[in-house]
Amino acid sequence: MGITQFERFFRRTASLDVDKQDLKRYSNFINHKIYDLLVRGQAVAGANDRDIIEPHDLPITPGLQVDIYTFSKLDELIGLHSILEHIAGRPPLDRALSDATESCLPRIGGGLSVALARSFKVIDPTAKNPATREWERAFQLFNLLL
Repeated sequence: MGITQFERFFRRTASLDVDKQDLKRYSNFINHKIYDLLVRGQAVAGANDRDIIEPHDLPITPGLQVDIYTFSKLDELIGLHSILEHIAGRPPLDRALSDATESCLPRIGGGLSVALARSFKVIDPTAKNPATREWERAFQLFNLLL
C-alpha cells in the first residue's frame, strides 16, 4: 500500500498523523468491517432466496453513505481507491458477490476509512497521532455499531 497516500488521507480527513505501524491496524479494520457487512448482506440475500449478494443487501447506514460520498471527493486528490481495491478483501462466503457489489467494496472501504479517521476526533478532539489505545477504542465503537 502507498504509505504516502495513507498518511495524506488521515491528515486531510481528520488532521491526524499516522505512520507505517498504523497501516496494519487500518488494513485489518477495513477487512474485518467489510467482512461484517458482507456477512449481513449474505443473510439478506439468503432471506430473499438469492444466491448473489447485491449492493442493496449490505447494511449501509445514511451516515456511512455520506462518508462514502466524502471519500469519493477526497479520493480525487489522494488516489486511495486503487489501494483499497487490494485491501478490501473478498472473504469466502456461502453466496457470490454480484459485479456491482464487488465494484463498490473499495468505495465502502473508503467510507469506512473516513468514518474511522473522524472517530478519532470524537474519542479525543485533541488527538494528533492516535496511539494503540485510541485505535482500540475506535474499533470497539465500530464493533458496537457494525
